[in-house]
Amino acid sequence: MSDVKRIATRDSYGEELVKLGAEHEDIVVLDADLAEATRSGEFQKVYPDRFIDCGIAEENMMGVAAGLAAAGKVPFASSFAMFAVGRAYEQIRNSIGYPHLNVKIGASHAGISVGEDGATHQCIEDIALMRMIPGMVVINPSDYIEARAAVRAAYEYEGPVYMRFGRLAVPILNDRPDYKFELGKGVVLREGKDLTIFATGLPVYNCLEAAERLAAEDGIDAQVINIHTIKPIDEELIVAAAEKTGKIVTVEEHSVIGGLGSAVCDVLSEKAPTRVMKIGINDTFGESGPALELLKKYGLDTDGIYEKIKTFI
Repeated sequence: MSDVKRIATRDSYGEELVKLGAEHEDIVVLDADLAEATRSGEFQKVYPDRFIDCGIAEENMMGVAAGLAAAGKVPFASSFAMFAVGRAYEQIRNSIGYPHLNVKIGASHAGISVGEDGATHQCIEDIALMRMIPGMVVINPSDYIEARAAVRAAYEYEGPVYMRFGRLAVPILNDRPDYKFELGKGVVLREGKDLTIFATGLPVYNCLEAAERLAAEDGIDAQVINIHTIKPIDEELIVAAAEKTGKIVTVEEHSVIGGLGSAVCDVLSEKAPTRVMKIGINDTFGESGPALELLKKYGLDTDGIYEKIKTFI
């Protein structure tokens, strides 16, 4: 749908940081020499005295963030997901997670939609790794509006938060007057009785399109639920959806191992055993190529999601 307005969620990060900076003097923003790409540079332009460029030293950046948090500041540490999580996991785990410090991690360029940068930069393991850290909140917003709300919610939450943002411009779908962001609460975007699609991040809009196509072409009435907070996850909503529709599909721009699909299955296996299909990256690395073509190849575009759900049903 070419007429839909599209904005990258990483843009929300920079814009909301600037707004929060005007309201809260305890915010300090850090980056690892990628301020233009992560959009943290927007904060630097307005509040240079509260911005620290740590250089290409992500491990050190997380240590600096931990120290700032211990001193009463609210640091937002920014980098590509691959570098923030891939390079600095030990520091996040031991220096931020273990003491449960009030550090917010803004990780941009997540997933295969990084495109031509290829597998070395396409982080498809970050949700799994962050879920493993006790007390870490994990947020994966689906659009510009939700991403801005996520940044604000991260500031308001006392404790470590991991926020996942994308490089690719994605459609705005949460521009409703009644939209409300709540940590740990899923959002029902489409009611349905035949199956439930749980989606997170970039593919949420594609899932809505696939659901409409399933209804129009196949008479399949799919419920679509956006899970923006993967930890803590909305267990009550997941169980209710399973009991209502009896079939579950999870969709994510992440490995099918350890991400949204695994989180949903963890809930269902204990509380409401249900048949589940996980759609995502199937135990493989990404590759270099245009972002939209990669999404198509890995079955995360509207057509791919539609065909896989048809097979499942």
